[in-house]
Amino acid sequence: MRGTRRKQEGRWAWRLTGFVTVCVYIFMFAPIVATVILSFNASMFGGFPMTGFSLQWYGKLMANEAVLAAFRTSLWIALVTAIVTTAIGVTTAFALVRFDFRGKQALSTLVILPALVPETILGVGLLVLIKAVDQPRTMLLLVLGHILLAVPYVVLIAQARMIGIRRVYEEAALSLGASRFSSFREITLPLLIPAVVGGALLAFTISFDNTSASLFWRPAGVETMPTQILSMLKISISPEINALGTVMILVTVGIPLIGGLILQSLTKLRRRGEPKEETQ
Repeated sequence: MRGTRRKQEGRWAWRLTGFVTVCVYIFMFAPIVATVILSFNASMFGGFPMTGFSLQWYGKLMANEAVLAAFRTSLWIALVTAIVTTAIGVTTAFALVRFDFRGKQALSTLVILPALVPETILGVGLLVLIKAVDQPRTMLLLVLGHILLAVPYVVLIAQARMIGIRRVYEEAALSLGASRFSSFREITLPLLIPAVVGGALLAFTISFDNTSASLFWRPAGVETMPTQILSMLKISISPEINALGTVMILVTVGIPLIGGLILQSLTKLRRRGEPKEETQ
């Protein structure tokens, strides 16, 4: 009798957990789905019910020079951020995992710190610092800010992968006369490629999608895609914003997915090309 009661309680607990999980997913993804659907609405009023299927808002988006300029700005900032952040992150992770030096723990904490501080606080703090030293807001400062925000995530990804790479491979190369740089380039880096690609894609996404920090650090007259959307929302809720939001979703979600699929395919091709071990 008691066992049957426990089974019923467990069943109800699982049903409640499933119900709450579904509600959370609906709360998270329903606005995204609605934005994508309404971007194809023929009506100029961005709401349900839809009056027809149309691509006119994407056409107007392509003719909007302010949006195109914001897209180009976000794209090149994200590319520069991804390249520089990956180089810094991989080098830092290699140093933290492979070497013991004075201040190692302090450096590790300092590198991760930007990920622990809310972006708004970080943005306001850096803005106050800029004002204190009487420096203007420039594109270089904006790019450096994005790099600051993305470095912790690349370091964490590279560190996790680096820990799984055994030292014996590098030690074998060093014992055969290879330099430290050659062993890193020929042995460690190829094994680290999944983390390098993953870190670069994540840094690109973080930079391209950043809103709060860009609001504080961008120079006057310069808009990124997220800040352009906010500027358009101040005027009116146009269906163009739904189309612009859909483009943002495609870029921030599509690029990491495509990169992951390409990396997975390359890994499979490389494994097929490797000679199979003979079984005795």
